[in-house]
Amino acid sequence: MGKREAMSKKLESWLGRSFKATKLRSYLGITITRLSVLRNQRRVRWEQARCDVAEFLRQGQHERALLRTDHIIKEQNMLDAFDMVESYCHILSERADLLESHRECPEELRETISSLVFADSRCGQLPELHEVRSILASRLGKEFVSSAVELRNSCGVNPTIIQKLSTKQPTVEMKWKVVKDMAAELGIDLPLQEPSPEIPTVR
Repeated sequence: MGKREAMSKKLESWLGRSFKATKLRSYLGITITRLSVLRNQRRVRWEQARCDVAEFLRQGQHERALLRTDHIIKEQNMLDAFDMVESYCHILSERADLLESHRECPEELRETISSLVFADSRCGQLPELHEVRSILASRLGKEFVSSAVELRNSCGVNPTIIQKLSTKQPTVEMKWKVVKDMAAELGIDLPLQEPSPEIPTVR
């Protein structure tokens, strides 16, 4: 009887790990699908912001154009972040079986997993990614997840995705570059000098 119970527990344990890998892939797949929808929405906003800036430039309203570039930069950052998250989802889905034989994060998946965990902490629009994070936490431990979320030393999170998901406001220099690039595309000369760090509020 004891041997049967032991075998039963071992089988349940094996099935549990297998199910979690399957469940992980399922949530990763749904995350990829949702990313496609969100990407389309963000791209519409990005295109609208660019149209607004272009119109301001044509009208000679350079300060308003400068202010509006804030939206272009933020939407572009999210589009870039979504691309990275999707790529990581594909990688983890393809290599999810590695987690069945490891209680610690495999080194070759450290950046992928850490970056996905960090992205979940910054992207509230991806509920399935949160489920992915929960599965990873149950497998690799809450300490590993906390390390990625809190960006501790050697956490493995890709620096680019940290920058793309930053809540910091774009600098004047970043905005000015967008204005200059768009003006060049439109063949518009900019009479104003590069602005100081303080942007006047447009009333």
